[in-house]
This record gives sequence, C-alpha cells and structure tokens, in this order.
Amino acid sequence: MTLPPAMPTPREHDSGLEGLRVLVVDDEEDIRLGLKKLLGSLGGQIRAAADGEEALRIVQTEGADVILTDLMMPRMGGQELLVAVKERSPETAVVILTGFGTIQAAVSSLHAGAAHFMIKPFENAEVLSLVSRLGRQVLAQRASMADRDGGGGPDLVAEDPAMREVLELVHRVAPSPVPVLIEGASGTGKEVIARTVHARSQVSDRPFQAVNAAALPDTLLESELFGHVRGSFTGADRDRKGIFREARGGSVFLDEVASMSPSFQGKLLRVLQEKRVRPLGSSRDEPVDFRLIAATNRDLEAMFRSGEFREDLFYRLGVVRIRLPLLKDRPADILPIAMRFLSRAAETCIGEGAAARFHFSPAAVEALEGHSWPGNVRELENALYRAVIVCRDGKIQPHHLGLEGEPWSRRDEGDETEEVPYAEGKQRAIERFQREFVRRALEAAEGNISRAAERCGLTRAALQRIMRQHGIEREAFRNP
Repeated sequence: MTLPPAMPTPREHDSGLEGLRVLVVDDEEDIRLGLKKLLGSLGGQIRAAADGEEALRIVQTEGADVILTDLMMPRMGGQELLVAVKERSPETAVVILTGFGTIQAAVSSLHAGAAHFMIKPFENAEVLSLVSRLGRQVLAQRASMADRDGGGGPDLVAEDPAMREVLELVHRVAPSPVPVLIEGASGTGKEVIARTVHARSQVSDRPFQAVNAAALPDTLLESELFGHVRGSFTGADRDRKGIFREARGGSVFLDEVASMSPSFQGKLLRVLQEKRVRPLGSSRDEPVDFRLIAATNRDLEAMFRSGEFREDLFYRLGVVRIRLPLLKDRPADILPIAMRFLSRAAETCIGEGAAARFHFSPAAVEALEGHSWPGNVRELENALYRAVIVCRDGKIQPHHLGLEGEPWSRRDEGDETEEVPYAEGKQRAIERFQREFVRRALEAAEGNISRAAERCGLTRAALQRIMRQHGIEREAFRNP
C-alpha cells in the first residue's frame, strides 16, 4: 500500500462525503493507521478496529456505512465479520482486503455480500476512488429513504448546491399567499416544486388542484377553471364549480401558462385582480379563494416584450419567480434521484419489496453521471423504468438504461446544436463507438483486461492504449 506524504488533501477530495461513516479493520497497525489517515481526506468520520470483534462492537453502537476489512485476522476474520454485519446492517458496504494467496476466499466473500475486494498492496487513488463511490451510493440511498419518510417535500431531492438554493427560496415563499411563477425546461420538476410550495404553505390541508393550460382549448380551459352552468355548451348536462372555486382556499397549479391565448390571459388577469369568476353560461360572478402557482418552460419576459404575453399578467404571476436548473447542472442530485426512481420502478413494475433486488454497477453510475440528460428528470425516470424491465439479474449496467442510442451531437461536450465538418463528426462518432465498445467488453469481463481484450479481438496493449485515450479505468468495471 502506498501511504502519504503523497496523500491527497481534503480539498482535492471534497465530494460531499462529510456524513459518511467509514470503519477500517486490520490487525496490522501500520496498514490500519495508514488507511485511517488516508480516508480522513474524504471528510467523513473514520474509525479503526484491530479485529472483527472490535469492529462488530463499533457497528452495533455507532453504525458504519462503509467497512474496509482484512480477510485474515485473529479472533474474528473478515469473512465472519461480513456475515455478522450483513445480518445487522444489510445496507452497509463491506470491502474485503486480501493478499495474493487468498483471492479465492475473497471471491467467496463477494458471494456472501461483500461490495468489493482489493488486493494488497493497493494505491491511494484506488482506495479513495472505491470508498468515495461506495460512500456516495450509501448516502444517496439514505437520503432517498429519509425523503420518502417525510423529508423536504413530495419527490424532492436537493443534495446539489444549485437545488438547495431553490429549496431555500421555496421555504421562504411557501408560507405567504403571493403568486409564484416556476420557470424551467421540460422535465425539470416544476410540478414537484409546486406541490412542495403547497405542502409547506399554511393551507397545506386544503386542496391542490393542477391543470395544464396547453392541453385544453380556450373554451374547455375556461370551463375547467371558471366552471359552467348546465346547458352552457353541448355536453354540459350539469353545473360545475370549476377548479378556482373547488380550491376552497388551497393552491391552483397552472402549468404551461405561455400557451394561453391573449383573450384568456385577459380573463385570468381579471380573476387574479378581483378574486371572482363568472362560470360559462352564468350571469353572476362567484367569489374564489386560492393561491396561484404558475409554471412555464418558455421565457415569459421575452414574450411580453415581443407582445406575445400580457405584461400586466406577467407581473401578477411572477411576484416570486423560482428558476429550476437543468439536471446536468445539479450533478450531485443525479445519483440520489436515480436511487429513488430505481426503487419506485422496481416496486411498480415487479411488486412490493422488489427494490432490494436491484443495484447500480460502477459503470452504470458512471453512465448516469456522465450523461447530458436533455430530457432532465423525466428522462432519468424513464431510463430507470426501462432498466428495471430489461435487467434480469438485478445489476443495472449502462446498456440497461437505454442511453447508448443518443445522437452523437448530444454526447459530446460543447454546443449540442453546433455544426461540425464531416471529418470532425466522423472522428467523434468513431471515438464514441470505441468508448462504448470497450466499456461493454470491460463490463462483460468484470474489469479483467486480458479477457476484455480477447472479446474485442485486440491485443492487451492495444486495449490499454484505447482505455488511456478515453480515460477509462478498469476499476469502474470490477464486480462489486
């Protein structure tokens, strides 16, 4: 094992792991203390134990998220510790540390539930990369469970600083009755934010009504919101109050307001000013009480400047404006959201308790975090439902996510709409093919370079050259 002084500093490995609990178990004091010092650079809580019995006491009293344990130790070895930990804390990730002579035993440990094994001696970067990856998965799962049990709001994940700023604004505006305008691209979660505003408001016990303005023509939209009296149009066989009256002091979420016609914009403005509606076919106004939360995926400010949207309505809707970031701009949220969708998809598609059968391979985590997500959260949700349906053994791989078929222009960095010369476009396509081809071979070979090279029909040296060219690390494909 390589130890400091070449040890990375905490700043270099600041990856949101402050809440991670890591336990190092080894009867060799130099390795134990060296690993403890090294892993301290990740920023989590690092404990150490000299054997399995001492480690088990720490797990029982303090808990642990990731355990690195030597296989051969006095009193209680790594294999016994693994079994005991998995009985008490199935979610804890256990990494087996082994010498060259005990690889077969380490493989047996993988079958018993170990997340990974490492062969001594190992490199600092290898240890940090593995613990960081496992730690992020454990913390994401913990955050997903906490949110499900009553966290920040309905389906809301805000681990990334960009999304935390949004959540802070939601917390400030929610208790007041002022209108809110949520702005963001399609699939960024505008309705989730709207429901969170309502859930944290002083009228959370009253109805939350939602309607998509783009889905209905003016007459039906007016009937849906304002209500109608019997006989006011063909098919109106009874009176209807309409969503504004049915809200009864609650919240009304009006999505895609940019699609409303100028005529309807004027009618909505009157309702917001006077808090009264006139149902279709009626000659009498009715009082209404609701808090309006509007949403749009277009630039309303630019629209009113060009005359496509009423300026006075814009200012009425946008007393407080909440802008949602693209999913690619909140990278720390991708894995926690994916964990939640994976759990939900498994329960929906297979049945209760099925979520425990599924987990992400290291390569799948890399694919999730490296994808551009042009469809934002909605695209991520669809990818996870697909993965659950097509994955047979529970280990989600990149090809299960259905991301490989994305046009090359979206896979490359830079402006997705830029035009490039034929030769450059061809080179990019070749490079993308090489990356995906080599990744699949490494997945199938579980990170074994020789077997992967044989599958590709390449020499070992040629495969390693391609891996270096594209920054592909074999550690990401080893079977956890």
